[in-house]
Amino acid sequence: MASPITTHVLDTALGRPAANLAISLHARAGDDWREVASGSTNADGRIADLMEPGTLQAGDYRMVFETGDYLEATGREGFYPRVQIEFSIATPDEHYHVPLLLSPYGYSTYRGS
Repeated sequence: MASPITTHVLDTALGRPAANLAISLHARAGDDWREVASGSTNADGRIADLMEPGTLQAGDYRMVFETGDYLEATGREGFYPRVQIEFSIATPDEHYHVPLLLSPYGYSTYRGS
């Protein structure tokens, strides 16, 4: 079984995957957030092993992409030091893919497959 939450980051300004971009995953705990997983994208811009299979629970989650550090490491400046994407999990036995399309001055996301 694969991680219940995966991601893929594409650097649209360079036209290639965003490798070595640090990401953390947080779960809402009341009024606070607690980190439940972290990792960095591989050479293909993916993290496929963020969580152990069977560990996902229903609730609100936040993925934090350290985009400023990534852009600095590639010799560029950007407007967003980090991108935070919040989403809700209603059915924990489904797979959730949260891609990020990134450029120094913009980003977009969607629920992938």
